[in-house]
Amino acid sequence: MKTRKVYTDFLIIGSGIAGLFYALKVAHKGKVLIVTKDKKDETNTRYAQGGIAAVWDMTHDSIEKHIQDTIVAGSGVNDENIVRMVVSEGPQRVKELIDLGAQFDKIDNEHYDLAREGGHTEKRILHHKDITGWEIERTLLEAVAKHPNIQILEHHFTIDIITQHHLGEIVTSQRTDIECYGAYVLNKKTNEILTILSKVTVIATGGIGQTYAVTTNPAIATGDGIAMFYRAKGLVKDMEFVQFHPTALYEGKSNTQSFLITEAIRGFGAILRNQKGEAFMEKYDERKELAPRDIVARAIDNELKISGDDFVYLDCRHLDRKEFINHFPNIYNKCMSIGIDPFVDMIPVAPAMHYLCGGIQVDKNGQSSIRRVYAIGECACTGLHGANRLASNSLLEALVFAHNAAVDSISKFEHHTIPENIPDWNAEGTTQPEEMILITQARKELQQTMSSYVGIVRSNVRLKRAWDRLELLYQENEALYEKTTINQAICELRNMICIGYLITKHAMRRKKSIGLHYVVG
Repeated sequence: MKTRKVYTDFLIIGSGIAGLFYALKVAHKGKVLIVTKDKKDETNTRYAQGGIAAVWDMTHDSIEKHIQDTIVAGSGVNDENIVRMVVSEGPQRVKELIDLGAQFDKIDNEHYDLAREGGHTEKRILHHKDITGWEIERTLLEAVAKHPNIQILEHHFTIDIITQHHLGEIVTSQRTDIECYGAYVLNKKTNEILTILSKVTVIATGGIGQTYAVTTNPAIATGDGIAMFYRAKGLVKDMEFVQFHPTALYEGKSNTQSFLITEAIRGFGAILRNQKGEAFMEKYDERKELAPRDIVARAIDNELKISGDDFVYLDCRHLDRKEFINHFPNIYNKCMSIGIDPFVDMIPVAPAMHYLCGGIQVDKNGQSSIRRVYAIGECACTGLHGANRLASNSLLEALVFAHNAAVDSISKFEHHTIPENIPDWNAEGTTQPEEMILITQARKELQQTMSSYVGIVRSNVRLKRAWDRLELLYQENEALYEKTTINQAICELRNMICIGYLITKHAMRRKKSIGLHYVVG
């Protein structure tokens, strides 16, 4: 395989809200290189529907209310200092996003159309119809395109970050002096492997949804950043806290990527009903449809276990048609395209894996346990979310930590040096895979294992069974990886197995139920 060295000041892995916002913050100080494994706009950010939570209306809302809502949703496992920092700094970061050109819906020229979602006690969600993530991604990409110091490499898959391990040193998780010098990156179109050497490396790779059989995440969400960081002996945290969105559109068992039905629809007044037509949320929580996601997802899961059905219904038939279509045109069009008129028919929904609250352990500046590596966005565990993320806090978190990471890395990067003896990628002795079925079948087996045994409700027996299956998958895939020429499919499978292992390991370690980690038996 061809290899080549590339030098930059700031290497950013991922082109979602966190990576792009960070790039804009540091570009005036040096050369910025963003690598993304698909098209630059194919990110988890793009699929965010509901919006971004920030205290905007100080007449009815307050910073303290948002802080308390976040801590209540997170079952008190949150780092309160981080919660206060994010909620307090958040409005200023959102204002910067607006100044860049982000268009959020307004009631009139002076007032935003603030929405309310589950777990929030006030209306504080800024949104752009029901495609807020798409609008944010558009805004940031347009700003990035105008900056001469920023380059984006599309269709480039990051294999591993480079540390002292690649210089022949023994690196263990006990070492406190692990340093990162960049990453090995595969050009998917030419099969050339770039050795990208950088003073600062930012992991902003998003989520892990594809580790499960059904997810709202796009195909790119395979946990690459967390897995490569863990392989480099970095510290990860709270991987057991996997959030299932309660209301993903149910289109049949064969559908792996589910269309999200935003929580804002329940904030708008939609009611959850079982297949008998009975509203059931009042049995589980006095907040009913506006309870936090972990509670609503478990309630639906329990209803399905009792009835044996595959889905429940979201009833929007009583809502104002004009207002609904104005607020949720994307959802309305999707439903109509598959023959569901939300004002005649109830919408079939079921929980789907949506968001990881754990990830790469970082401090208030996004600095990880590996020097020169920052992690921001969903791949990072900041302490904001605790045991369960409050709706629409993720985009806010990404902005705040991207800003803080930029400030911190700018103050340090000029002092960083890169060793001259870093080797290129060694593909000697590897061959093209003879049978891709080995990879595709293992991927399906992993996804089914995680969904069946490490899902919304867990037990010691299920977790042990998952652990045993994952061990076999790991051994088989590592043997295949060692002899196979690098390609995206085998690397993603390797990463997903690592993520499954980490989730299961952390779940087995936490004995008591809290937030998204719910154990029976």
